[in-house]
Amino acid sequence: MLSFICCWCVLSACQEDLVEPVYYGSVTGTVLDGRTNLPLANVTVTTSPATSSYLTNAQGKFQIENVPAGRVAITATKADYQQVVANVTVYEAQAADVSIVLTKSTTVAPTAPTRPAPANQATGQPTTVVLSWHPVNATASDSLRYDVSLFESNNVNATALLTNSKDTTVTAANLKYATTYYWQVTVRNTAGTSARSPVWSFRTADLPNNRYLYARTVAGNTDIYSSDNTGGNLLRLTSAATVETAPQLSPNRDVIAYTSNASGQYQLYTMNRDGSNQRQITTLSVEGYNNAGIGYHWSPDGAQLIYAHYDQLYRVNRDGTGLQLMATAPPGRHFRECDWNVQNGGRLVVQTVGSSVFNSELYLYNSDGTNPILLVGDLPGRLDSPAFSLDGRSVLYSRDVAGFNDPGGRQLDAHLFLQRIDGTSTVDITAGATGSLGKALGTNDIQGRISPDGFRVIFVNRVNDDLSPPEVWTMDLDGRNRAKLFSNAFLPDWK
Repeated sequence: MLSFICCWCVLSACQEDLVEPVYYGSVTGTVLDGRTNLPLANVTVTTSPATSSYLTNAQGKFQIENVPAGRVAITATKADYQQVVANVTVYEAQAADVSIVLTKSTTVAPTAPTRPAPANQATGQPTTVVLSWHPVNATASDSLRYDVSLFESNNVNATALLTNSKDTTVTAANLKYATTYYWQVTVRNTAGTSARSPVWSFRTADLPNNRYLYARTVAGNTDIYSSDNTGGNLLRLTSAATVETAPQLSPNRDVIAYTSNASGQYQLYTMNRDGSNQRQITTLSVEGYNNAGIGYHWSPDGAQLIYAHYDQLYRVNRDGTGLQLMATAPPGRHFRECDWNVQNGGRLVVQTVGSSVFNSELYLYNSDGTNPILLVGDLPGRLDSPAFSLDGRSVLYSRDVAGFNDPGGRQLDAHLFLQRIDGTSTVDITAGATGSLGKALGTNDIQGRISPDGFRVIFVNRVNDDLSPPEVWTMDLDGRNRAKLFSNAFLPDWK
């Protein structure tokens, strides 16, 4: 018996804490006239937490199903009667019964508002929506005041959008995509009598399938945005006072990685595609020589990320676990930008830099961080942003063909190049196959990435004094069909 009790105690101690489920019951009730004790029909009955709005039948009765268990306030409202709120406790799978007595109001109560906008049960609404309603049989002398409460689906906590206001409109902002919201208006006159509207609802639109991510600096603050190829469906995904930059959508398109200096150093973060669920996943910073949070990349399967931490290259799982050192840079050098391709057995391309940003080299590694091979040696002018082609046989990068070795990192005439990893061919994409230069003089083509179809490049073009805002462009792999996508944008990602 003693052994049985000990085992039972151990097993009990090892049980996991379970999330409490939400239980439901129901509420039935009768509304009576306080003077005659007769049933009252057409009484509006609502609940808090909100469920819906109900009317009593000819026998003064009502029934409300699927009411969350717990303490519930039942509000009964009828014109010319004083509003009554009765509290009842609802238990799981049981019907709570309540009797409500209404008495005639000495002051005529206002009539509940009607004609909601958006219309009740409207769909496809934006995440910032103006709610409006109309008073009934009201005059200017009534001096009506309004309260507006908003409930998110599956959340019993109300948000007070408006309190004691004369306005008949209110803006609900920062709503979630693909979510149903419920709202209710309470009207009150100068005598203090009030009435509540029915509970109305609307549903926001589905999350736009934006394929473009980029960083943008507005009023000195750098944040992450997404949009379609015209700049439409623009979503600002971050809004902190710190720097959020270098966004990359995972290969399976479910979460966005980015870096932020919110902790004082640039760390890797992930978030949902609508900007929600932002979480830090690294404790070793994404920093080094001329690396302010830009030296990282997703694995081809989206399960891991590689990133540069000074002279070390690390691999980490997308949830922040499994940190592993992959490689160490040559003496006196730091890792910077990188890419990972699954083709040809899996390869990494990694940039290393010395203390001067123009002192740059590109190396190929096996996907496990072994066997470094020099791909592009230190050349005059700045060398940046290595990225694999889709087949893994070539690497795209930018280089200042003016050979301007500026300690501050300025470039005069940066071009995009596509070089085969076996060294057999190097193509100046910016100059084009015919040698005709498509970019404007005095600008730089930088931060290039291969498009998802493998036949175009997305990149940044910027005036070489770095005073004008950068712009995101695309062009074919032969340099033709240059087209601007976005103004004031940099570090683009296209999935």
